[in-house]
Amino acid sequence: MRLTPEARDTIRQTTKSVFGQQARVSLFGSRTDDRLKGGDIDLLIELPGPVSDKQQKILTLVARLQRTLGERSIDVIVLDPQTPRQPIHTVAQQTGQPV
Repeated sequence: MRLTPEARDTIRQTTKSVFGQQARVSLFGSRTDDRLKGGDIDLLIELPGPVSDKQQKILTLVARLQRTLGERSIDVIVLDPQTPRQPIHTVAQQTGQPV
């Protein structure tokens, strides 16, 4: 995983502050491969219950992370019981690594 322990901690804490303590966050995509360089930060947020204002919370999370981690591309997908399951959710769950 190509994230520093400090970045992982920031992502975990910020995600819980925006989405609640039950939120689980995983990193998926190119940053999970230590052999690669660069790439955006792809995050899967899994929630046990439905979330209101999902899009607003995603924007809030990305903004807070960019202020803390620096201006880098951060993509967030959220999976809660009301989210229609897409292939990207399956890929993220199968290849993601807990942050």
